[in-house]
Amino acid sequence: MTHDVLDRPPAHALLADGTTVCIRPVQREDHQRLRDFYEDMSPENLRLRFFAASRRSAAMAADRACAPVRPGYRALLAEAQGRVIGLAEYDTSGEAVTAELSVAVADGLHHRGVGTLLVEHLVSAARANGVTTFTADALNENHEVLRLFADLGLRTARHFDGPEVRCTIRLDQDDAYLSAVEERGRAADVASLRPLFRPDGVAVVGAGRRPGSVGRAILHHLKTGGFTRRLSAVNPAATAILGAPSYASVGALPKTPDLVVLAVPAAAVPATAEECGKAGVRALLVVTAGLDADQARALMAACRVYGMRLVGPNCLGISNTDPHVSLDATFAAGHPRPGTAGVAAQSGGVGIALLDGLSRLGIGVSSFASLGDKYDVSGNDMLQWWESDGRTDLALLHLESFGNPRAFSRTARRVTRRMPVLTVDAGRTEAGRQAAASHTAAAATRTMTRQALFTQAGITASRSVGELLETAALLHAQPLPAGTRVAVVTNAGGVGVLAADACSEAGLVLPSLGGELTHDLHVVLPEGAAVGNPVDATAAVTEEQLSECVDRLMRYGGIDTVLVALVPTAVAAATGDDLVRAVTGAPGHRDRPIAVVRLEQDVPVTLLPAADGGTIPSYAEPQAVARALAHAARRAAWLARPVGTVPELESVDTRRAHEIAEACLVAQPEGGWLGPSTCAELLDCYGVPQIPWAWAETEDDAVRAARRLRDEGGRVVMKAYWPGLVHKTEERAVHLDLEGDAQVRGAFRDFDTRFGDLLTGVVVQPLAARGTELFAGVVQDEVFGPLILFGLGGTATEILADHAARLAPLTDHDVHDLITSPRCAPLLFGSRGSRPVDLPGLEQLLLRLSRMASDLPQLAEADFNPVLGTPGAVTVLDARVRLLPRRAQDPYLRRLR
Repeated sequence: MTHDVLDRPPAHALLADGTTVCIRPVQREDHQRLRDFYEDMSPENLRLRFFAASRRSAAMAADRACAPVRPGYRALLAEAQGRVIGLAEYDTSGEAVTAELSVAVADGLHHRGVGTLLVEHLVSAARANGVTTFTADALNENHEVLRLFADLGLRTARHFDGPEVRCTIRLDQDDAYLSAVEERGRAADVASLRPLFRPDGVAVVGAGRRPGSVGRAILHHLKTGGFTRRLSAVNPAATAILGAPSYASVGALPKTPDLVVLAVPAAAVPATAEECGKAGVRALLVVTAGLDADQARALMAACRVYGMRLVGPNCLGISNTDPHVSLDATFAAGHPRPGTAGVAAQSGGVGIALLDGLSRLGIGVSSFASLGDKYDVSGNDMLQWWESDGRTDLALLHLESFGNPRAFSRTARRVTRRMPVLTVDAGRTEAGRQAAASHTAAAATRTMTRQALFTQAGITASRSVGELLETAALLHAQPLPAGTRVAVVTNAGGVGVLAADACSEAGLVLPSLGGELTHDLHVVLPEGAAVGNPVDATAAVTEEQLSECVDRLMRYGGIDTVLVALVPTAVAAATGDDLVRAVTGAPGHRDRPIAVVRLEQDVPVTLLPAADGGTIPSYAEPQAVARALAHAARRAAWLARPVGTVPELESVDTRRAHEIAEACLVAQPEGGWLGPSTCAELLDCYGVPQIPWAWAETEDDAVRAARRLRDEGGRVVMKAYWPGLVHKTEERAVHLDLEGDAQVRGAFRDFDTRFGDLLTGVVVQPLAARGTELFAGVVQDEVFGPLILFGLGGTATEILADHAARLAPLTDHDVHDLITSPRCAPLLFGSRGSRPVDLPGLEQLLLRLSRMASDLPQLAEADFNPVLGTPGAVTVLDARVRLLPRRAQDPYLRRLR
């Protein structure tokens, strides 16, 4: 495969200190700039680079980098504000899979990650062109470049030869390398966000002298919120606004602020952003809405050229409640309450609702970002900030779109092991979605894709802002349950039934209580109490009795959660407050959660102070607490599982698969469905088991093929084929159970008569044995990447819609989830005395499908239906693959959007 690196667009990325550089291919017109780059190097830097302080070598290097494109040579440069600050090259010198690597960085810019970032991008380009190994020579005193190679995260070997060291670097993109890239990216990202959330100074451009402007409202919030650093306004018509000094322009500020808030008309945004960049501003918050395409491009160009991070445009603002900063650059109605929840929302309205809800609950906010149109700073950035800020223990997201879902997923998987990450699953429907061309595409919806992302990343996804806050209250206040077993105790039997129904509907279980416990409860509770599950303590229960009952349930090893459902009654022996105190004042057993339902409660959820210093969530509806408990149980189960791994596969020929895909797209540039032979060859590259088959274009060929394929007394299947045929059953393009030459001839003639010139040939296969008909497929989502689907197959697969989905690449855990999630799963594991299907073979099939989808960006969709599952084997009986002309996009390459 040969993807010229010149086809790669420039990419902006972050250095270790959070500043921005542009990584791009070298072009011929860069020659003088590269000469200047080398001319400015110190003799010592030149000596370490060329093994001699040779200006001639430097000139030759510039000539080589800017020479016409030639096979096997690639060069990338790093530039900042038009200046070349680094260069990385590789040259295969005729070796197809091995290339010589060289790196150079400008004086004064070492230890900022310039060379490492260049090499990461060069590794991605080399891998796309089939290079598997870099070699590099260095002087053994060149500790910086040797450390660069050693710290890449790639397998590196060193061979010492006198004063020189030869390094051999394997380019395998394994998890160790991805984790190293991820950690460098996290550190750089956090550094780039400090000017936003911990600015040394803030200036507001567009704050008016009269009340009513957004800029003035933000300036007012910054003042009244107690911002601890320098605060200025930019308004040429005033010398001071709201007590803050005002200047005529950003350039006129006595000291350049880290952060500038733009609340100016859309037409003025690009020029103001340019002025900020020239002045050395590090970050922009653009609350302005309504930018057109040209204004948006100009804004982003200024941010990238001058290395400014951007929140917005069209947003509510940002906050950091850290008392050392006290930054509230929003125009919300009030200041957020300081606390431990991080919040990021694309919608300003949703952001306000979350801020208000968290403040009301007493959880409070550590930092907040209204992402708006999300030109730059994203949910992924915010997760990494919260992971590192030392203040956040709960992350709440409202995201309507994902810029890089695979990078987001890797970040979220890491962060969710440290803190709960909750989201509102916004945009679950797609009005007007077109019917898909295959079973796979028909089954794959954006909702299914998002749910796969959330499930694999361990994100708790709610369906509303209210449900998000209800779940956040429980996760903030209570420990996670060990499982799904709930004990319900109530002072009113009917309310207990409602709570039990809600728990059952949410996937929780109410187990029977042990005999010893039920005896103890009978002793503790009033006469007439029912001590099943739910426990009906009756209206006569006293505060002391209920407290003792709850205490015994919390100590019982057979349940994971206690849910107390209370109602005030006129005949109660204790008041409503007494009963609540019985729960909140009970001895603390913090190894399992407890929650309360009070139907008379006037807010959906609140946190009650407990005697042990903690809090207990109280809900107005049983359904709300049941949903929250179910989310908590799923999080506990996700945390309990080991981190999955992507298994190594044998008998995979990736290079041949790329050759097949590229040859098909050369012959058919628009893409399309592969013919039977090409499809089978592609599947063979990944070791996908297929039923034997033969191609026939004439009646006699079909007869000879049937004779070869069927066993003695066996029967065959004939399938018509022409380019673009997808739904064979609907076209009545399949003949089953054909016996003898006459039936084979009759089937062929039927196809020939009905389809005429459309028919290009037939596929003949032996009649498969009996087994379970399954379905496996992949659809390449342009945003989320490849989605693997699995479920019940056959002609009714779309009608029954019994499918599960996970995003590739699949780990061993993902494969297990795919197999066990569909309703048809009992058929696979053996039911009613039947033997299970070949489960290892089924796992291998899904892993190989995942590998094929991950390797080939051109793979638009693949459809294996039916897949025959028997105790002895798993075999694909029918396969269709569609290719489109797409280039590989490395989802883990460090770059800004």
